[in-house]
Amino acid sequence: MRELALNILDIVMNSVEAGASRIIVAIDERASANRLCVRIRDNGRGMNEEMVQRVLDPFVTTRTTRSVGMGLSMLRQIARQCGGDLTIRSQPGRGTLVTTMFQLDSLNRPPIGDMAESIVNLILGSLDVHFFYAHKTDAGSFTFDSFWLFGRMAERNCQIVEMTSPAKKYIKEKLKSIASKAIGSA
Repeated sequence: MRELALNILDIVMNSVEAGASRIIVAIDERASANRLCVRIRDNGRGMNEEMVQRVLDPFVTTRTTRSVGMGLSMLRQIARQCGGDLTIRSQPGRGTLVTTMFQLDSLNRPPIGDMAESIVNLILGSLDVHFFYAHKTDAGSFTFDSFWLFGRMAERNCQIVEMTSPAKKYIKEKLKSIASKAIGSA
């Protein structure tokens, strides 16, 4: 995939399909440490150790809509090309944590991409899931909670579709305000 936001979207959709009711996406982008870390944690059904190893095989998927699962294996390959790695910790009945690390200044590292679009689309696609997004840089931090969005809808007595554009704009503005001025700001 051309941007990490799409990889994140793919992993989060796996979490939704695993029955997660709460998903946390955390990005830690530190130019001072030349590191980009993406963590996705869910409270879905989790996996045993054998399945964790199998999901990193590009020819294995638990989805019924396709016969291959390239997302995690390709993301791990990209991370390794960028001086990092991808790890998965999971327990049946307790959920999964996917952690991906990149060397921030690697020429092979894809840009983060449009996280505002991805987060709002995830919320729209799974209204019964509580999404929490956190993004840290050397310049500051930002969090976005889907409960906040639903609260704003109730205050304004409006539907989710009326809030998508303002929510995307809000997230983009906040991310721009914490964009690192050094390595890898995209």
